[in-house]
Amino acid sequence: MSVQRMLAILFIFCCSTFAWFVLGTSVVVRTGESDNALKAEVISLWGGPHVQLAPEAWIVEIQQRTETVQETGPAGESTLRQVTRPVSKQHRVALDSSRIEVVLELEHRQKGLLWYDLYGVDFSGRYVLQTPEGIEGQLHVKFDFPAHESIYDGFTFRVDGQEGAASDLQSGAEVVVEIVGAGQEIPVEISYRSRGLDRWTYAFQQEGVTQVRDFELRLMANASGVDFPPGTLSPTVKEPDVDGVALTWQFDNMVTGKTIGVDLPNRLNPGPLTSRVTFFAPISLLFFLTVMVILGIVQGSNLHPMHYFFLSAAFFAFHLLLAYLVDHLNIHAAFILATIVSMVLVISYLRVVGGTHFAWAQAGLAQLIYLVLFNYAFFFQGFTGLAVTVGAIITLFVMMQLTASVDWDLVFSSPGRGEREAVKSRADVQNAAAS
Repeated sequence: MSVQRMLAILFIFCCSTFAWFVLGTSVVVRTGESDNALKAEVISLWGGPHVQLAPEAWIVEIQQRTETVQETGPAGESTLRQVTRPVSKQHRVALDSSRIEVVLELEHRQKGLLWYDLYGVDFSGRYVLQTPEGIEGQLHVKFDFPAHESIYDGFTFRVDGQEGAASDLQSGAEVVVEIVGAGQEIPVEISYRSRGLDRWTYAFQQEGVTQVRDFELRLMANASGVDFPPGTLSPTVKEPDVDGVALTWQFDNMVTGKTIGVDLPNRLNPGPLTSRVTFFAPISLLFFLTVMVILGIVQGSNLHPMHYFFLSAAFFAFHLLLAYLVDHLNIHAAFILATIVSMVLVISYLRVVGGTHFAWAQAGLAQLIYLVLFNYAFFFQGFTGLAVTVGAIITLFVMMQLTASVDWDLVFSSPGRGEREAVKSRADVQNAAAS
């Protein structure tokens, strides 16, 4: 193996790396453009992420305020007169008790290179308002819809038995109870069925810190891999359910500025997966080329740089085909088809170059490990780095054992002669060790 050949192989590897970078960038751009165009369409057809606010209540108290006003008479004299005017004052009414039940039905749908986490939500809330002592007046209870671009079937909003109607999706719904007494308990009932996207969130108020009393929210989802977004409260109870998971948030008296939220499990997205596989492709090719070069040195029959060029092109064909198959096929089917095509290219080519045994037992096995298994590790999120590390260590161990007795001075001395002398030297050492 001459230095010139090594430089030629390095040049081929660098060119392949650049080609993969271009391909990976194109996949990222296609995925981003697809998401920008299709997500708005999905939200318009299905609904957006839900952020459900707790109902807001306040009492409008009418007070009589007496003021002294100065008036000017016909003759220009000034007189003082007492005037009494009604003045309204608002008093916030806190929720004394909350009992909420939520059922989420997850449904994945694919659009382009992405899967979207759609869900149906069945919401039911029963609240109790405790009016302040010493205050009487008109009670206002307002309910905000969790998403503007959604539909709400079976919508019910009752305050003390009085029905409320939705004016529009921007302002929500409001119920006004004319006269309520001081220290009175007012029941509030809210329920609806709707559809949303990605996350479901329950907020105690619009912003800031608030006090929450006697609160319980039970959420059931038909998926077990439910996650909790950053900044949200973890459930106090998490139990497996028949179809998924049952979560409970229960608090007696809490002061918080956080929300309750769940992020439904994502399905493996073809676009991001393909881009990651493509950007990491140079590592798999580097492993493969290293193994092929070492095998050539050990066996004394190294391949020509043009052979490595075609092998690199066959590796690139895998990612190129995968990048455009995922638009039309399931990601697993696209991966299998791209694997078959790439391995057929490599094995059929090397069968002519070095024989059937070399093509199948050596090059084919190396391709199976460093192309197929290496890339398939990306299907298991969180384990990709570990799989690549273990593969690299095993490869290093095998290569060290194969080349431990190789005389590298002879290998790089001259083309052809170095490989033969190195193999002969290795064989002599092994024979000496055996005797």
